[in-house]
Amino acid sequence: MIKRNLPFATIAVIALIAAPLLLEPFRLGLLAKYLCYAIVALGIGLAWGQGGMLTLGQGVFFGLGGYSMAMYLKLHEAGPGQLPDFMVWSGVEELPALWTPFANPVFAVAMAVLGPVALAVLLGTLVFRQRVRGAYFAILTQALAAAMVILLVGQQGLTGGTNGMTNFFELFGQDLADDSTQRGLYLVVAGVLGVLYLATRQLVNSRYGRLLVAVRDGEDRVRFLGYDPALVKTVTFALSAGMAGLAGALFVPVVGIISPALLGVVPSLELVVAVAVGGRHALAGAVLGAVVMGYAKTAFSEQFADGWLYLQGALFILVMTLAPRGIVGLAGRLRRARTT
Repeated sequence: MIKRNLPFATIAVIALIAAPLLLEPFRLGLLAKYLCYAIVALGIGLAWGQGGMLTLGQGVFFGLGGYSMAMYLKLHEAGPGQLPDFMVWSGVEELPALWTPFANPVFAVAMAVLGPVALAVLLGTLVFRQRVRGAYFAILTQALAAAMVILLVGQQGLTGGTNGMTNFFELFGQDLADDSTQRGLYLVVAGVLGVLYLATRQLVNSRYGRLLVAVRDGEDRVRFLGYDPALVKTVTFALSAGMAGLAGALFVPVVGIISPALLGVVPSLELVVAVAVGGRHALAGAVLGAVVMGYAKTAFSEQFADGWLYLQGALFILVMTLAPRGIVGLAGRLRRARTT
């Protein structure tokens, strides 16, 4: 297993280290954005690829993390006793009580992770105890994403409405427009992704990981053996939600915006498609798929402004036709063919 993953790990480490030296600041910022999506995809790979839970609402957890960080940044920018700019424009006269704790950066970062985890635990406990699974679970998470967008859009004075929140200038005293700050953010995102990948891989290779795969392949059999599949699935779902929330918190200073358009049904589906393209049964495939699809979206939109969505769809169809198990699965098949 270690030897099989060594080439991918070596190439990934070299690429991530070399990127700040080879890419201009704008392209480096795009790569950092792709890596934020890769963190979400890693969680999807754990929940879907290893646990069989097709979650179509990861954008909700991503958004909770993003809004938590954005609330801190807007309060810091406004200063003590002042209101964020969009609240002034919306006619809000007093800071809502919900916003007050987010003036503390530790609380904001903690809530970016713990908030999604708590929601996932609540949802998982209610759903998995009722043995809801398969397409029913997928539709439920998709409905959650749609409902979250409606809620955020409707609370103009609290969330910024359709426009969301933007115009972030500083993070922990560092100018976000400065190239050195953006390089530092890229390194932080890459480091977080690396640590989470190693931790998730260790989890998958542990006894718990084998139990998770057993639940995916035969939930009733696992229950008859005395284990609690609902608990196993809830823990995994919560871990994937925490990853998405952390990715959202990192995304906001990297990209400079958070809005309902980034966490609805369509973005959630795009992340699932990215995981499928990379290979959902391999954690490396989930990460690779997010980066590949993110880059493809940027490249196609720059070169073909009118038809890039069709090209992106064609890329997905091509990969799924030639490699049903994704890019990683195709690479493994070619490697086996070369050795035989």
